[in-house]
Amino acid sequence: MKIISQKQIKGLNISPATCVEWVKESFSLKETAQLPAKISLHPQGNDFFNTMPCLLPSPYNCYGVKVVHRIKGAVPALGSDILLYNSQNGELLAMFDADWITTMRTGAVATLAIQTFRKSDATTYGLLGLGNTGRATLLCLLDSEPEVMHNVLLLRYKNQAELFMERFKDYRNVSFVVCDNAPDLVKQSDVIISCITEAQGLLCEDDSCFRKGCLVVPVHTRGFQNCDLFFDKVYADDTAHVCGFKYFSRFKQFGEIQDAISGKIKGRESGEERILSYNIGLGLHDVVYASKIYDMLKDCSSEVTIERETDKFWI
Repeated sequence: MKIISQKQIKGLNISPATCVEWVKESFSLKETAQLPAKISLHPQGNDFFNTMPCLLPSPYNCYGVKVVHRIKGAVPALGSDILLYNSQNGELLAMFDADWITTMRTGAVATLAIQTFRKSDATTYGLLGLGNTGRATLLCLLDSEPEVMHNVLLLRYKNQAELFMERFKDYRNVSFVVCDNAPDLVKQSDVIISCITEAQGLLCEDDSCFRKGCLVVPVHTRGFQNCDLFFDKVYADDTAHVCGFKYFSRFKQFGEIQDAISGKIKGRESGEERILSYNIGLGLHDVVYASKIYDMLKDCSSEVTIERETDKFWI
């Protein structure tokens, strides 16, 4: 078994654009992979441990399980690990520090949702929540569309907007404006991306703030439940992730993002539709990423020997 660290993964210099391509590939496997819904347990308050298994189809021949947690007060608040197995012989191939994988695949999925459902003339992007997930989302968007200018509104929070702009100062395909409140940001945005991990109540209570044709991508799902009731279409990465939502039965029209990507169902059909895309996160993406990274590092990572019983009867 190999232990693959975050430092090793970051050392591969995998581009954000490649992350988006891996997500597209992952979604194309959804119908042939075995992908049960994640198990979510809550030790206290809004803290959680999510367990996310996935069995990839041939020729990947991999099974993986990710455990991701959010604990208030931890630094960073989100943490995750992956176990990757050879599904043909049951061998444990590797244990991953999955923080980079989780963050970058989350940003890549958000980017793919944006590219799939935004209106054709969208130019202004409102971003709430300026931590690692917000950074990953913008990295993926900018890197996969280098010739497109992106006008990004940032919701002010402490000094995070300034730190965020500093992080992207060398990018020539983005400009920034800082907004002091969520309603002002929403009013001006063609695409609203929320990477806030914890929200008390609605982030924008006035439904009229959401302009016609806008797309809302609530990466961590919180704060936009009012949109469930009046947006024209709602999409999700997996039905099981949202069928328990309070207003699921009242969605005007619902479908899975992969079905829209593949053309099985309609995506955006006009520049007037308001669309909501819930991308809760699939173990499918994590295991595809882990499989690819394992192949890139299998010849240069140290091996840990696990001594296992070889006799059939050992008790």
